[in-house]
Amino acid sequence: MVNRKRTSRVEATGDDQMAKRKRNLASMPQRTRRPLRRSKTICSCSSPASFLTAHSTFCWYERDLWTEIAKFLDARSLVMLAATSRWFQSLIMEDSIWKYVCLRDLQVPTPCNVSSKWIKLYASAFDGSHSFMFRQQEKHIDWMRIGAFSLDSSEVLLTERLSAPTRIPKEDETETMLQSSGCCVLKNVKTGIWIADLQLVRCPVCDLNTCDGTMQTLDARHIELFLSEGYQNGSWDYDVVGSHDIKKHTDGASGAVFDVKHLKDSSTSAIFNLKSWVGKPMDWQPRAVISLHAVAVNTNLQKNEGIHVKYHAMRAGPNGEIVSIRISQQLL
Repeated sequence: MVNRKRTSRVEATGDDQMAKRKRNLASMPQRTRRPLRRSKTICSCSSPASFLTAHSTFCWYERDLWTEIAKFLDARSLVMLAATSRWFQSLIMEDSIWKYVCLRDLQVPTPCNVSSKWIKLYASAFDGSHSFMFRQQEKHIDWMRIGAFSLDSSEVLLTERLSAPTRIPKEDETETMLQSSGCCVLKNVKTGIWIADLQLVRCPVCDLNTCDGTMQTLDARHIELFLSEGYQNGSWDYDVVGSHDIKKHTDGASGAVFDVKHLKDSSTSAIFNLKSWVGKPMDWQPRAVISLHAVAVNTNLQKNEGIHVKYHAMRAGPNGEIVSIRISQQLL
């Protein structure tokens, strides 16, 4: 009995103390309350950063990313990258990449639509091919790549005098203008990107091995020429559209092709500033200059009796557009 009563008093006292603490806690201001102890610690917590990381993990196979990277690689690096896997091969073969690389390396603005794949156009422009590799290879001596320019209009001016023309000749007075000012105009020329080379070939008149005669040729062609069936099968050929002789000593053999639409542009006018690019006297190395819409060459000559100048044009079929132009010059 004694033990039971004592136990009841202890229990009652404990209940009273607990009730008193609750009353005191309820009457305390909110800011002075002590935090209750947790029976369990926080054992799992997901940070918001973990969700962001899961969605922003770098992926090696992001096509947009690699497309941008590929635009800053040279052709050799692109081919090597394409050889690493099928995924990269399919990416690198995209036409948009090769269009960017082709225009970048040729340093020309975006042209009109082309009918060929840009990777094929790039190969035909940079694989070391030139027109005399396909025709008259036995006559060829040496060549130099000048660069690329753009024709926006279908009318071009050909001249062997590097001075700004006072007027543009009409089509029906080609021979007259050739004799008086050494220039002529070609119409129905294919617009787009044109590639210019300087060729040195043997005398085309004779087949004698002992002949020392050489001919300088400014060779300009449309970028799609080598991929055209008519050129490959030999059905397209060059026709002489005009010729004339300079029957007196001339200091240099010069030739130029101008887009008539951009003849007065500042970049084109710079070609007529001969001191900026023509070699000094006694410098016999060929020189060339190219702008966005024109190209010109000059080779200083020793004492001579004059030169024979010819203008050639190749058409895409009998009544087709002009797709290639040559200005050839040979000592008399």
